[in-house]
Amino acid sequence: MENSISELTSIWNRVLARLKDELKEDPAVFGTFFSDSYIHTLDGKTIIVVVSNKTAAQIMTMTYTEKVLDALTECTESDYGIRFVSRDQLDSENQIKSAKPAYFSDSYINPNYNFDNFVVGPSNREAYQAALMVSQNPGRLYNPILIYGDSGLGKTHLLHATGNKIKSKFPSLKVLYISAQEFLNEYVKFVTGDTNGVSIVDWFRDNVDVLLIDDVQFLAKKEKTEETFFTIYNNFYAHSKQVVLTCDQHPSKLNGLDERLKSRFVQGLPLYIGQPERDTCERILRMRISSNGLDINDFDPEVISFFASAFRKNVRELEGAFDRLLFYTVQLGHAAHIDLETAKAAVLPLLDVKEATGSLSAERIIDTVAEYYNLPAYQLTGKIRTSQIALARHIAMYLIRIKLDAPFARIGAIFGGKDHATVINGVNKVENSLKTDRGLQKAISDLNKRLK
Repeated sequence: MENSISELTSIWNRVLARLKDELKEDPAVFGTFFSDSYIHTLDGKTIIVVVSNKTAAQIMTMTYTEKVLDALTECTESDYGIRFVSRDQLDSENQIKSAKPAYFSDSYINPNYNFDNFVVGPSNREAYQAALMVSQNPGRLYNPILIYGDSGLGKTHLLHATGNKIKSKFPSLKVLYISAQEFLNEYVKFVTGDTNGVSIVDWFRDNVDVLLIDDVQFLAKKEKTEETFFTIYNNFYAHSKQVVLTCDQHPSKLNGLDERLKSRFVQGLPLYIGQPERDTCERILRMRISSNGLDINDFDPEVISFFASAFRKNVRELEGAFDRLLFYTVQLGHAAHIDLETAKAAVLPLLDVKEATGSLSAERIIDTVAEYYNLPAYQLTGKIRTSQIALARHIAMYLIRIKLDAPFARIGAIFGGKDHATVINGVNKVENSLKTDRGLQKAISDLNKRLK
């Protein structure tokens, strides 16, 4: 609960009385440093005490903190921290506190994205080299740089890496990373007046030296927003302030984007990032293994090759699939050494494997069976052995076997690392029961209809 002024005054008066008594042999000290002091606020467990000037604040902090804290403890029977500030400091802090940023107060550059952990290959080398060059000489080489390509290929990684490098090399420069959608949201604040009266154009001019903007295609068909961004961009260009952009396609192909913006984007350096090559994917996976503190020798070479071939569409998909494998093998303890069969079992639901019929997958079969029996899917792949769960588990094994023609060992891996004999037994139980059990016959018929 917030303390009233009278309560704070009462506390401080009792503290001062004790201090005056302790310092009675040197009354000048008390009169100089304590006589005009007062408690400004009690912030959590810290008391803010205002004194006459900065020198008094420094001396009291260095010399009298312990005495004041002892007196506080005696008076309040509580433990507090204390901070001494001058009136000038207090006025300055209050101004800073009240001056809420007009725009982008939550901008964030991810420190985990840097040039050192960006794997370079033929598909992304030009974009990497250009981003690295401008981070070493912002505003002096290529302006703007526009990196374009499909989602998940590393464009955002390069944006953050550029920002981190510039902040490290030029700490005085103010770097802003935003998405185009965030810019749109802030533009709405601007036009509705929710910005303390600060123009968004003026704010960019005064508060940003390097602008990194992601997914610029989302500005298309937003005429008023485009006009404002065009003005901001021109200011940056005229003052040699660096701009780096990403887009999902070459700006000339962006329908609905202002032609002036297209022209500005193209006049810089548009660079394409393509689908990663197999060798690049393999190096990404090796880095992923290393960054997780694992030993590359715990993975068969075929596992790396398999992932690099099966998940080459984009880096995000590749890393997501491999993270699934790491969870499956490391967290769940299925194997100390990962062979190809284990790896395939871990990502079977993600694959368009030959055994699959259309979009049918082991994961979908398990989910469908679990839903049919009103069970959570994790119970089917877990170790609970109640009769209902065991039956549902055996049915799911049976359907995966007959519909996907999956090997028994792979099915066992999907169901929590069970051995192939356990899977064979479960599948055989269902096959034998189907000959006479009408309830099971109906369940399998219903499930087959749901899985079409």
